[in-house]
Amino acid sequence: MPVRALDAIPRAGLGHWPTPLQRCDRLRAALGGLGSCPEIWVKREDCSGVAFGGNKVRKLDLILGEAARGDLDVVITFGAVQSNHCRQTAAACNMLGIDCELVLAKIVPRHDELYEHGGNVLLDHLLGATLHLVDDAIAGLELLHERQSELEAAGRRVLSVPFGGSDLMGTLGYVVATEEWARQAAGVGLAGGFDRVVLATSTGGTYAGTLLGVKRRGLPTHVTGISAYGDAASAELGIVGLMAAAATELGIGPPDPRLVEVRDEFLGGGYGILTDGVIEAVRLFAQTESLLLDPVYSGKAGAGLISLIRSGEIAASERVLFIHTGGGPGLFAYGDAILGREAFSP
Repeated sequence: MPVRALDAIPRAGLGHWPTPLQRCDRLRAALGGLGSCPEIWVKREDCSGVAFGGNKVRKLDLILGEAARGDLDVVITFGAVQSNHCRQTAAACNMLGIDCELVLAKIVPRHDELYEHGGNVLLDHLLGATLHLVDDAIAGLELLHERQSELEAAGRRVLSVPFGGSDLMGTLGYVVATEEWARQAAGVGLAGGFDRVVLATSTGGTYAGTLLGVKRRGLPTHVTGISAYGDAASAELGIVGLMAAAATELGIGPPDPRLVEVRDEFLGGGYGILTDGVIEAVRLFAQTESLLLDPVYSGKAGAGLISLIRSGEIAASERVLFIHTGGGPGLFAYGDAILGREAFSP
């Protein structure tokens, strides 16, 4: 495969770029203030546009930019029932005049009305996607492949987008994002950039692109991933593979695998299951900075950030960038757990 410059990769024209870079002094004050808490900034990927936005818009801009050069007419992808990725994929397809099919798996142990019909599911229907509901992840992947074969046999031109949009192009989307926030930091006088980036990670593309982008620019920034899905070792292995493929595409060497850091101690009971730390983070970000974290991804990353600051592992002298990966519609599927059921009683 020939080496390509990052700006030579086709884009689909999705998203509102650049997304804002926001300083969070009220959050900092709530966590101890000047001298006790690091300087906190947020990269607002929740403001990326396209049906409530989120980090997947950044990935899809390159994934669909590459694919749309052909005669693509249907996209199929896979996620959990309340998948942010699936909602953003359906929205992106509408913008490009492409049909969309979503395979939604019941991988979170919830079967209530709010979860199964509200939030992202409501938006999936509104956006006109064809939905296929299955009982677990294995059945979901089987149906994904089955539907792709059926559609292709019917003469459709199909693109299957992986879970979370974490493939080569999705990873390169976050190399682009890193270039963007590095320029923004310099533009607001942060000549030294950030000492650390904290972000949620699941399928690994956002983390892999961020760390590759950091090293490509020669930044000294440490990247801490907070797992929202599985164990740290599995996540790190996937990230290393994604970085290697993206680095090859760009004709550069990949970062040292030892630089990859994923923390899984904030995962709690598993994917999509709230913890007390998540509930605190969602409330604290909302009530100090009006930032709406989602319960599944950015909420867990927020809980990790708060814990690492309080423990002193993130030093008060650091300047930290938190990547807000979006997911706000998920709040409407978890409102009873976040606010208490009494808030939903007449």
